[in-house]
Amino acid sequence: MAGIFITGTDTSIGKTAVAGGLAGALADKGLDVGVMKPVQSGAGLRNGMFYSPDAEFMIAACGSQDEMELVCPVMLREPLAPSVAAELEGKTVDVDIIKNAYLELERRHDIVIVEGAGGIAVPIKDGFLYSDLIKFLGIPAIVVARAGLGTINHTFLTVEYAKTCGITVTGVIINGFKCGTAEETNSGIIEKLTGVPILGIVPHDDTVDTENGRIGNIVGLVKEYVDFSKIQAQ
Repeated sequence: MAGIFITGTDTSIGKTAVAGGLAGALADKGLDVGVMKPVQSGAGLRNGMFYSPDAEFMIAACGSQDEMELVCPVMLREPLAPSVAAELEGKTVDVDIIKNAYLELERRHDIVIVEGAGGIAVPIKDGFLYSDLIKFLGIPAIVVARAGLGTINHTFLTVEYAKTCGITVTGVIINGFKCGTAEETNSGIIEKLTGVPILGIVPHDDTVDTENGRIGNIVGLVKEYVDFSKIQAQ
């Protein structure tokens, strides 16, 4: 596959960490990997210029050398849904710019890891959701889910909605595993309910800090705990 879209069941569940970990792990396996954060809302400000902490984290994890205008073509100031953040700035997100940037990255690399924002139904602009972007790019999705209580419902709804949209769901990665009965049983129930494989259960790691660019051991954890054969078999 030329690309994988990393979506999630919610915000703040570790999509950026998992996306970076996947990119770094695939690079370590010998693939030429590109990364992309199509829209960064809540962009940081450095030396008077916006930057994407999520894109920079993924770049650090895999060593990408691509221009930032390709990796993150849309940056918005407010940490809100892109449609709302863009409206506050008097902008409209141009999805054709995103598609063209993706196609250039796809041309350069064996595989491109694309990270969304929030959940799969977050609006990018009026009438255009992240689910529409996944379809527009024509790539399959991996769903990142939290490990604890409530994740069965959120993951089932996300996967079922994706299927309804015609999106191929490669599988689910559960992130931030600690311990407890719910965390230990959720994965099996999710796999049975959704009919898609659990690709891996990634342990919680305090050394990973996506906002401050600390990749910690996320690449090593993803290499150890994610079953890449299940991804390749799709």
